[in-house]
Amino acid sequence: MNKILFTLILISFGFSYGARLKDIASIRGVRENQLIGYGLVVGLKGTGDSASSFTNQSFARLIEKMGVKVEAKDMQSKNIAAVIITATLPAFAKAGNPVDVTVSSIGDASSLVGGTLLQSPLRAANDEVFAVAQGSLSVLGDGKEVHTTAGRIPNGAMIERDIQADFASRKMYRMTLHNPDFTTAARTVLTINKELGGQYATAKDAGTIDIVTPFSYENRGVELMASIEAIEINPDQVARVVINERTGTIVIGEKVRISKVGLSHGSLTLKVDGKKSKDGADDKVTLLDVGANVGDLVQALNKLGVSPKDLISILQSVKAAGALHGELETM
Repeated sequence: MNKILFTLILISFGFSYGARLKDIASIRGVRENQLIGYGLVVGLKGTGDSASSFTNQSFARLIEKMGVKVEAKDMQSKNIAAVIITATLPAFAKAGNPVDVTVSSIGDASSLVGGTLLQSPLRAANDEVFAVAQGSLSVLGDGKEVHTTAGRIPNGAMIERDIQADFASRKMYRMTLHNPDFTTAARTVLTINKELGGQYATAKDAGTIDIVTPFSYENRGVELMASIEAIEINPDQVARVVINERTGTIVIGEKVRISKVGLSHGSLTLKVDGKKSKDGADDKVTLLDVGANVGDLVQALNKLGVSPKDLISILQSVKAAGALHGELETM
């Protein structure tokens, strides 16, 4: 019976390629904002809300604003649906810029196909209106299954006000690492100061770096951050082994090591000390030097035809014994 061997992905390089600072960190205050609103979708072919009081009341108020007096109890059309509208407001958004919106039914409408969203304000968390949405819906689907109670309107909202941000004239900028790490933060500070030619960057903690604007970049914050975010940094890594039993994949971090240990598993014997027994090593004995990494271990056990289940058990046992120096994560 053939045994399935694990696929090994070993992240262990003699030379680590750097990542651009813009890809591992973000500038504090430069971010997207979420918008939300309530609206009505009309033009449905009998697939709207059946007997929703809030839908009828909303439509009655809308019609009344247009000069037609009507009671909510008289509105019994199934061509209308109440919806929640969501959108993302980009950083530095300006009035007149369009954004995409997502529309989702909140009543018992069975489908929003063919519907048109009526003009609806979109508000931020502070309840201020930043955009207005309106347009024809495109129902969501992945080609196999269509979700008819939600849809999107590309460029369906228009931003109504500028996002105020006095960015270029800031005296200080704060960057936040996506994966906080003291070593990465220290490397980042050293590299930025070397690039700027002075002590302008300081690390406040493992994930926060403050940058004082040099005199040569006064009122030129855009150019300053453009030069800084292009700097390449070698992020440090946590020693980690990730196992996916379903796909038979092992991902091993560069710094994972194994200390002196002996292990017996069925007919297999594992020794991490580099010393051979008097009888030598047979085809069921694995010998590894002290300081070997998990990649050496997995490759050796793969050659012996160890099954995925046994390999997971061995790695967990080595970890439990305190000989695997790194995190062991099973997906």
